Amino acid sequence: MITVRTMKKADVKSVYEIEVLSFRTPWSLHSLAGELKNSVAHYTVMEQDGTIIGYCGMWVLFEEAHITNIAIHPDHRGHGYGKQLLHASMRVAASFGAEMMTLEVRETNAVAQKMYDEMDFLQQGRRKRYYTDTGEDALLLWNRNLSHTIENNACLAQAYLLQLETF
Repeated sequence: MITVRTMKKADVKSVYEIEVLSFRTPWSLHSLAGELKNSVAHYTVMEQDGTIIGYCGMWVLFEEAHITNIAIHPDHRGHGYGKQLLHASMRVAASFGAEMMTLEVRETNAVAQKMYDEMDFLQQGRRKRYYTDTGEDALLLWNRNLSHTIENNACLAQAYLLQLETF
């Protein structure tokens, strides 16, 4: 069974392991743990049969949510879990009053860009040399109507159990 729930202190090590496997310049264990104390940060984890297989972090400020990081463990990619996790995170963001969502994605990350496109994100800018490890640009993507995307992808919610009561 797939569940999505709030990240807890005990989850930080597993989230960090996925972070290291997923990104060239991962956030530190200390930084991820610090997000638990950040009043605008909302982190969710995706579990399969009790094992964390992905996570999503975002900051919600007023009507905007900013995805800080999202990743699925490499052993679990290619099954649509990223899209399910993004949908769940959109629902969480909306529950905190967000009406729109933004994020940056590497200009060479075609797989992620395809998923974001399917979830109604549009490119509305570019951050030159955003990624210090390669000098790559980041594409600035926005979904300006979360409620529409959530409603139009309601079938994704059937794929996981979202434990909103923990948020």
